[in-house]
Amino acid sequence: MTESVNPAESHVGLDFVTGLPVDNLNTVLTVTDRFSKAVHFIALPGLPSARCTAELFLENVVRLHGLPVDVVSDRGPQFKAKFWKAFCHLMGASVSLSSGYHPQTNGQTERANQQLGLYLRCFVSAQPSQWPEYLLWAELSHNLHTSSTTHMSPFEVCYGYQPLVFAHQEPEVAVPAAQSLVRRCKNAWIKARASITQANARYARQHLRRHRPDPSYVPGDKVWVSTTDLRFRAGSKMLAPRFLGPYTIQKVINAVSYRLRLPASLRIHPTFHISRLKPYVDSSLLPPPAPAPPPARFLDGEPIYTVRRILDARRRGRDGSTSWTGWTTAPRNAPGNRPAPSWTLP
Repeated sequence: MTESVNPAESHVGLDFVTGLPVDNLNTVLTVTDRFSKAVHFIALPGLPSARCTAELFLENVVRLHGLPVDVVSDRGPQFKAKFWKAFCHLMGASVSLSSGYHPQTNGQTERANQQLGLYLRCFVSAQPSQWPEYLLWAELSHNLHTSSTTHMSPFEVCYGYQPLVFAHQEPEVAVPAAQSLVRRCKNAWIKARASITQANARYARQHLRRHRPDPSYVPGDKVWVSTTDLRFRAGSKMLAPRFLGPYTIQKVINAVSYRLRLPASLRIHPTFHISRLKPYVDSSLLPPPAPAPPPARFLDGEPIYTVRRILDARRRGRDGSTSWTGWTTAPRNAPGNRPAPSWTLP
């Protein structure tokens, strides 16, 4: 007899929101169920370790919804740690890390983070340090909002009914403190609902304006790689190339992720999301692509480069800037603008 799996909470996404106003708590762990669209917002004093993340996961996800079968996250140190991978494996859950330079792989969680930011900016702009008090209303508002995908609220998908929150007609009571607390909660609820409705409308407009089908590739195809998220030195950011390559598709990871055959000198992760690739079209009307950088050379374990010419120098401090043979942009680990005595001549 096989064990049945509840679709709700079977595939979850995790991400951290950082940089919130510091007042004991400055980080939020966002947990998103990819089936029901439900979220949990968990306030934290800072980024946790892999072990602490696992304990939070047990307390806030497993305790309420049972074990998931897949956990999606970015490539943060908590999620790349051996402890986290072993923990998920022992719990029977697979670990899915987002593609390099493409946070949209965990898109539902990223969207929940954006909704949370919109709500907090709306409600606590006057007193930013009070944001933890209103976190539960942001979560409840999201979970009671009807999804355009399921046409039900996440709460209704999980539990089968839509709960009541506040009575339309507020009764009079003889306890002013209780009435003040309920009114404050009701105001928070109303603002949270308005913020999430506004955010959903904006996302719908962006989707209609930007969404278009992506091309598909097979091993051996050549593609350009967007430099939007890549770090390299260039003489002018405005004139820096928008794409590098072309490079050859080495392996199809899945429908949206591809591994490229990159020169070792680039020192970047070879797996890219399809949105960061552009098909290469061979045409006599286009100038030939720049030759690939030469293979890296090493001396005593350190990469070395050949100076093509000195571009600039300072009299004091003996600083200098150079261009490198075979490179249109400076290698990431090249000296760049560094004191000339640190340039070791082989």
